[in-house]
Amino acid sequence: MPFTGAMLRLARQRRGIRQNEAAQRLGISPTDLSRIENDAKEPSLSFLEKAAGEFGVPAEFFSLTDRIYGAPVSVHPMWRKKAQVTAGEMDAVVAELNVRVMHLRRLLQATDINPIRTIPQLDIEEYGSPAKIAALLRMHWMLPAGPIPNLTQILEEAGIVIVHSRMGGSSVSGVTFRVPGLPPLIVLNSDQPGDRMRFTLSHELAHIVMHQFPTPTMEQEANEFASCFLVPTKDVAPHFGQGRVDLPKLAALKRVWKVSMASLVFAADRAGKLTTSQKNYLWQQFSMNHIRTSEPPELDFPHEQPTIVTSLLRAHVENIGYSVAELANILTMNEAELPEFYDMSELIGTAPNRPKGLRIVK
Repeated sequence: MPFTGAMLRLARQRRGIRQNEAAQRLGISPTDLSRIENDAKEPSLSFLEKAAGEFGVPAEFFSLTDRIYGAPVSVHPMWRKKAQVTAGEMDAVVAELNVRVMHLRRLLQATDINPIRTIPQLDIEEYGSPAKIAALLRMHWMLPAGPIPNLTQILEEAGIVIVHSRMGGSSVSGVTFRVPGLPPLIVLNSDQPGDRMRFTLSHELAHIVMHQFPTPTMEQEANEFASCFLVPTKDVAPHFGQGRVDLPKLAALKRVWKVSMASLVFAADRAGKLTTSQKNYLWQQFSMNHIRTSEPPELDFPHEQPTIVTSLLRAHVENIGYSVAELANILTMNEAELPEFYDMSELIGTAPNRPKGLRIVK
């Protein structure tokens, strides 16, 4: 059987297993495992079968020749958990991204996505600021003034593929992968609340629209874009009224705008509705009520559910006629592993609404 050492490494890293631990599990030295992963030593068939069992993949996975990509332009952590993403977390996240790209490439061999929106490339140096670019994109997509009810749907209509993942329990809140020949892929950490997930999605959209190359200020720029795209200053200003901006008002507006109370404080400040002392007092209230670390759970709202990948899977099962086992085979996965990546309950029963622009190609 042909063998690709990089695929062995990818399978190991996706499971978050360090090389020394993997070598011990597989009964070889770390040096030999390193040589195998770098195609400097030919593995035995029994070794590959054991590795397949340890890493939860079919042995055929190790013979794939797909290109493996490194870390994307931006990977940012969930600030409420910790400030840094460890090397091990990064390896696992990037490995999962590569596997998802491999799946997407195979799913799109028999199906097609025809977006009804286009994604412009808007450079900050040309357009002035992330806030201006956010306003331009809303105009380009002809979004009405006010809150965006379903951000996920808007991005999917632009051909952006969105998936939710626990990301191995890592601190990464979201990441965008752009590879040649495929639509942009955004993976969102499913462990974050709905308001944070929408902000993360808007943040990742900023990278797609504004950032072709990494810069020292790109994260700050993406945050500014995300805030202004979700809560345009001129649209939200009248909602604060002429009275005092306090916690009850922020809580009420969170239900309308579907962003965090903290985001609304920044929006009120941008709109000139807060003096410095009022803003400082609000942040003190946030700290006293522990809102900075966890906003009131009664204000939470359900995650927006992406539909493109589910529709691609359903197209293969219902329209093309694959069994679930055959679907796992074309994705080079164990059938039991499918639920780790996809909600298999969506492949049974009533079909969800297919996103506009999804075309089945047989």
